[in-house]
Amino acid sequence: MNAEIIAVGSEMLTPFRQDTNSLYMTEKLNGLGVSVAFKTIVGDKRTHLVSVIRHALGRADIVLISGGLGPTEDDLTREAVAEALGRKLIRDADLIAHLYTRAAARRVSLTRNNEKQADTVEGAVILENARGTAPGQWLDIVVGKYRKLVMMLPGPPAELKPMFDEQCLPLLQDALPKRAIATRVLKAAMIGESACDARIAPIYTQYPDVETTILAHLGDIQLNLSCTKPLQAQAKLRVDELAGRIEEELDDVLYSSQGETLEQIVLYYLGMHGSTLAVAESCTGGLIAARLTDIPGSSRSFAGGAVVYSNELKTKFAGADADLIARHGAVSAEVAAAMAEGIRRECGTDYGLAVTGVAGPGGGSDEKPVGLVYFAVSDKEATETLEKRFTGDRTRVRTLASQQALDLIRRRLM
Repeated sequence: MNAEIIAVGSEMLTPFRQDTNSLYMTEKLNGLGVSVAFKTIVGDKRTHLVSVIRHALGRADIVLISGGLGPTEDDLTREAVAEALGRKLIRDADLIAHLYTRAAARRVSLTRNNEKQADTVEGAVILENARGTAPGQWLDIVVGKYRKLVMMLPGPPAELKPMFDEQCLPLLQDALPKRAIATRVLKAAMIGESACDARIAPIYTQYPDVETTILAHLGDIQLNLSCTKPLQAQAKLRVDELAGRIEEELDDVLYSSQGETLEQIVLYYLGMHGSTLAVAESCTGGLIAARLTDIPGSSRSFAGGAVVYSNELKTKFAGADADLIARHGAVSAEVAAAMAEGIRRECGTDYGLAVTGVAGPGGGSDEKPVGLVYFAVSDKEATETLEKRFTGDRTRVRTLASQQALDLIRRRLM
């Protein structure tokens, strides 16, 4: 079975609001073996709402509508659903009484327009809203020859989530055929989307029953694998088999097979080896340290470090000799190596990690253009350096540099 989620609200068609409810409901639906095939955002115009709902009923088994259940003139979800289904809208006297009783208990006066929240689509089951005034509605109906499940839910996440968990999920579990879904999330660092797909497409295309989705982020590829079968063991077997073949193909490019972040993996390897790390950051300005310290318990392996933006602090805190900086420039492999060695020495850690570069938009030259970044990782045995040239604005260069730095130490720890 598939589903469509409709987010109602003109505010979500502006740059200032985002639909987060659909992400929450998608995760819950996937857990029931339901795939979300479509997502639609529609403004508060009745004709548009009716059109979108009719279209959804024609192509999805389950239709979930969030928002538009309030008391104002532009809250039109109930009216639109009734029109799309050709059903009556009935004002429920018990619901009106409940609204006024609840308001009185809270010593709040209700205006008459609140009564429209008691309008129910003919045949609907009321979903109580313990966190707000607008109740939801559930419809299990036949449209044409096909069974359809329709849910109307309030827009505020604090109201939608408990209503969905406490009332919709049990109803869905009873209504849906028993199916199981298995998922895996694999992640690879510092490889392009097309290069990654060229390597793994010959593998995942052999598994038509496993849905494979590739999501590209800055310096990061996420592979989502999903399979639905009658039994959980069957679905898991297929997903794990495909995941294993992808892991073998991508080898050390792949850093996570269970959805962990790169910083989690770095800390995992440090902990496994009983090792400690310190960082010296110039152009990344503390991004690496921030990512590592976002992980609870990181202090067991991450000692700290320094943001050494000026040449003076590169010398004072990271041990890069001033003459070395003068000879090679602050953005150089030699200075990156000296910083990694120096921060390791100053902090008394097993590993030192350093990054120095030109993040832009200014400061570049023909010899050292914007986007040029040097990395170094050092332990008591050796120091390794890496040169990279990134394109894009300052934020992009800094983000890619932090990702590359963490991947460099990951590979060293492996």
